[in-house]
Amino acid sequence: MTTLVWDYLQEYENERADILDAVETVFSSGRLVLGDSVRGFEEEFAAYHGAAHCVGVDNGTNAIKLALQALGVGPGDEVVTVSNTAAPTVVAIDSVGATPVFVDVHPDSYLMDTEQVEAALTPRTRCLLPVHLYGQCVDLAPLERLAAEHDLFLVEDCAQAHGARRAGRLAGTTGDAAAFSFYPTKVLGAYGDGGAVVTSRDDTHRALRRLRYYGMEERYYVVGTPGHNARLDEVQAEILRRKLRRLDTYIEGRRAVARRYEDGLGDTGLVLPHTVPGNEHVYYVYTVRHPRRDDIIKALKAYDIELNISYPWPVHTMSGFAHLGYGKGSLPVTEDLAGQI
Repeated sequence: MTTLVWDYLQEYENERADILDAVETVFSSGRLVLGDSVRGFEEEFAAYHGAAHCVGVDNGTNAIKLALQALGVGPGDEVVTVSNTAAPTVVAIDSVGATPVFVDVHPDSYLMDTEQVEAALTPRTRCLLPVHLYGQCVDLAPLERLAAEHDLFLVEDCAQAHGARRAGRLAGTTGDAAAFSFYPTKVLGAYGDGGAVVTSRDDTHRALRRLRYYGMEERYYVVGTPGHNARLDEVQAEILRRKLRRLDTYIEGRRAVARRYEDGLGDTGLVLPHTVPGNEHVYYVYTVRHPRRDDIIKALKAYDIELNISYPWPVHTMSGFAHLGYGKGSLPVTEDLAGQI
């Protein structure tokens, strides 16, 4: 039997009746696009976060893109973020015409080194975009201070941090907007693509609703900045409504698995996950580090145990972002981690 990095089939077996009932609920509703299931999920996901608004979109990449657009971030602007992230974080910044500016990460938590952010600011900086990575939160207090001092927007990438907390505060409840992915592997995962933006800004909420629907406020009439079709699917929204009620249970299950790994791997040469004091980790992935990473992966493969590398190529080293001018050695911690995670 192969041990996979991720597999939804056992979850589906356990929740099959509820998942199929969700599909039946939508198919028998008479409304397949932007109906009661999307509205219901938006209200419930906003309530979970204590936020005023949630706007469901088609994927996490567009959640970031539309959040930036709704805040007016675009060509000529710079967005400070990290290279130790999934490429979609940076793809979304690029897609609005803004320029990503990278800072390095902490070698223990792999999260944004917020002490480097102020030095990365320029007159063109418009937004700070921290990534809550692997299941725990960036310390946003220094970023809140910088955003206030320099009149910057703060957008949280929460794709890997559903239900994670720092100092008791949920990921996604600090910035001007927070982008979530519901890709099937996520802590709160759909049965296909999905995403959402959470915000308590009324103006941002109104802009997001227009932008995910071509830029229309009324049918057939585009207002202001044109958007595109980025709607959350009704079926995925209804499935997410059901799964949201079980989110805290999912998190406890992940933490139990992490404790088993910690007990079993504690006397090995692996560097195990470090939870930053004040954080409540949800273990989207259990990320370990070793200088002979590739040898370990090869050895375990022989026993039908599969591992994944998140991420083998820092974004700034990819040819698609060579135009940004980050040479080898420009982000030494990020580059070192890429060879060991």
